[in-house]
Amino acid sequence: MVTLTVNGKAHTVDVPPDMPLLWVLRDVIGLTGTKFGCGVALCGACTVHLDGRPIRSCVTPVAAVVGKTITTIEAVAATPSGRKVQQAWLDLEVVQCGYCQSGQIMAAAALLATKPHPTDADIDAAMAGNICRCGTYPRIRAAIKQAALSKGA
Repeated sequence: MVTLTVNGKAHTVDVPPDMPLLWVLRDVIGLTGTKFGCGVALCGACTVHLDGRPIRSCVTPVAAVVGKTITTIEAVAATPSGRKVQQAWLDLEVVQCGYCQSGQIMAAAALLATKPHPTDADIDAAMAGNICRCGTYPRIRAAIKQAALSKGA
């Protein structure tokens, strides 16, 4: 039994210590916004925040996150950067199929939390490894830039 802090709430779960966080979130806790994409940390669909930093939950064992704060797409709007990013995503109609978007939003929110006014190089570095099979990269970049300019909290 381990207790995880997910989206501000304690969840006590009985899972093996090597179980990937992704499956704990989706199958045990019931938070299905975080997606399975590749299972080897290459696509970014499973991105969540661990103590504010983006991580790939598909390869992160649950034992590695005990005592840390986990934020998923379901609660990222509670953060100033997450709120701005989600609004920009809506304003610019970024989503096409939507499958990768929770991971894209989580990566973008983490970027803006640490670099409120990122350069193109900062955006490239932060979003590297987040794959969008629909090719919405230009809209993703535009939304990150709009969120950075947003005055809303």
